[in-house]
Amino acid sequence: MNIAMLSYHTCPLATLGGKDTGGMNVYVQQLSRQLGVMGIHVDVFTRSQDEHVPHIIHSLGYGNRVVHIPAGPENPLPKPELITYMPQFVDGVKHFAAEKGIHYDLIHSHYWMSGMAALALKQEWNVPILQMFHTLGLMKNRIAQSLSEIETGARIDGEMRLLQEVDCVVAATQAELSQMTFLYKITPKRHIILPPGVDLARFYPIPEDEAKEAIGIPTDNCLFLFVGRIEPLKGLPTLLKAVAILKEKGILSCCSYRLAIVGGDPSATLGEISAEMARLQNLSHELGLDELVIFLGKRDQEALPYYYSAAEVVIVPSHYESFGMVALEAMACGTPVVASQVGGLAFLVQDGVTGYVVPDNQPELLAEKLAHLISQPEVRQEMGSKAAAIARNYSWQNIAEQISVVYQQLVG
Repeated sequence: MNIAMLSYHTCPLATLGGKDTGGMNVYVQQLSRQLGVMGIHVDVFTRSQDEHVPHIIHSLGYGNRVVHIPAGPENPLPKPELITYMPQFVDGVKHFAAEKGIHYDLIHSHYWMSGMAALALKQEWNVPILQMFHTLGLMKNRIAQSLSEIETGARIDGEMRLLQEVDCVVAATQAELSQMTFLYKITPKRHIILPPGVDLARFYPIPEDEAKEAIGIPTDNCLFLFVGRIEPLKGLPTLLKAVAILKEKGILSCCSYRLAIVGGDPSATLGEISAEMARLQNLSHELGLDELVIFLGKRDQEALPYYYSAAEVVIVPSHYESFGMVALEAMACGTPVVASQVGGLAFLVQDGVTGYVVPDNQPELLAEKLAHLISQPEVRQEMGSKAAAIARNYSWQNIAEQISVVYQQLVG
């Protein structure tokens, strides 16, 4: 079976924590790799963003490829501009298939723009489309805090069209499926609920002292950790305010605590730094957290297990998450998670068992849960052990096997 995997706006090989890199990149990369193990051929098509990177890369193993299709300037572009180059991208995918003499049995598209490309390809290939959105435009609009965060009408219209026309939709949780049905007034004609997976060969508990040594943290230091894109919906101001509350109450004096923020580029010039990064750095300074908060920037997947394992707690304060890959990776490393009670996080993090869930945008309640974990190391250890056990149910082998069954049903 040959699968055309579409990830138009972001490459699955990109370093995580950038503006448009996160859980979706991990999903596409790891699923494609595991499908290769199972003998399913996958070509992942993405828009070329660097003319110095080879257009075809064999880094997924088992003959599976990442194919960078030139479509517009070969450099990163703002998302609203990308739709302009969609026809070029579609033509490039068609040309690659014709040149290689390969027939794809199914298109698996990720995010709404890839879905629109899939609809165009289907007109010529006449093959089924399996669509995963990862985030929904109308959900992002519901939690937007400024006009600059409002998603375009093109995205909303595109998602509505995809929900009606694709052959099957993958929702990460029942909550995401309910959001689709409620917000768009459309129930996909065929759908499955299937969460993302986690690479258990990479994400597993590392002894805390070894993890701290690997990332250069003294073993007597304590670490709060955030991992993710630096954008408003990730809720970092809530976390900074919670840390300020802990500082004011003297709760952090029991240990040399730091909050490490992995994501973005804090060292960029004033002209290049993102507005959200600048806002967060200013807020951290205003709250008197200069000695407590460190902005680390992007980190490779290979380094993340050390950060997760070195942390006492991983915090996911998002206003919206369709699932929450960071929470799952942290759990697999045996670290308790304190997360917002939103979207997939409310399903993934078991309150009082593997961590805590707290109402969105409530720094006082977030600080309360963090204080509880600070004062009770035995609770942290027990929660971390249970988290690692639960995460083992999310192996990519398990997820890929279920996806392959759907592939066979759609092709058949």
